[in-house]
Amino acid sequence: MSSVSIQPEQTSEQRPATGRRTRAPGDRSRARILEQAARLATIEGLEGVSIGRLAEATGMPKSSVYVLFGSKEELQLATVDAAREQFATEVVIPALSAAEPGRELLLALCEGYLDHVERRVFPGGCFFVAASAELGARPGRLHDRIAAYQNEWRTLLATQANAAYEHGALPARTDPGQLAFELGAILAGANILSVLHDDQTVIDRARTAVRTRLAAAD
Repeated sequence: MSSVSIQPEQTSEQRPATGRRTRAPGDRSRARILEQAARLATIEGLEGVSIGRLAEATGMPKSSVYVLFGSKEELQLATVDAAREQFATEVVIPALSAAEPGRELLLALCEGYLDHVERRVFPGGCFFVAASAELGARPGRLHDRIAAYQNEWRTLLATQANAAYEHGALPARTDPGQLAFELGAILAGANILSVLHDDQTVIDRARTAVRTRLAAAD
């Protein structure tokens, strides 16, 4: 992702140790749990993501979930990492492969984000908007992990806004930092309203707002 990456990274739990064969059944169970955990988190909050709750939701023994994650906090952190990886796969990587840096990539990222929300990949909309609202004023490891991943997204938008401006793809009066801020606000706001009111027309209005804001220089 240009100079800032939201591409999937392997965590220490996901990397096979040297000389040790990765246990595919355990990997599949872990992925199944984390997929369900990310979905639940957008409805019940990350606080609702617990070993007992995930055992109930997946039909797995509580002891099996515990063996895979060890604690509620580690399960929550792994859920955040899994949501980041899915966001990268759904939104960031397709935009990077289809668009040139600058205005074209900004538009592709915004379109990808809105499509992600419109398709309800997570039933509660954007995972990170929901998690930010829940954890914004609560210090700790979860807060810091969410803030770091949100900052990656903000920095990516700002980097591409600067690239678009430097390439002359935006009006001369454009403030790239302000543009990136406004695009991020449009996307997050559209997510909140579309989920709260179950109103998909909000997504179309957001698309119009993004395209208007990214109108090319004459």
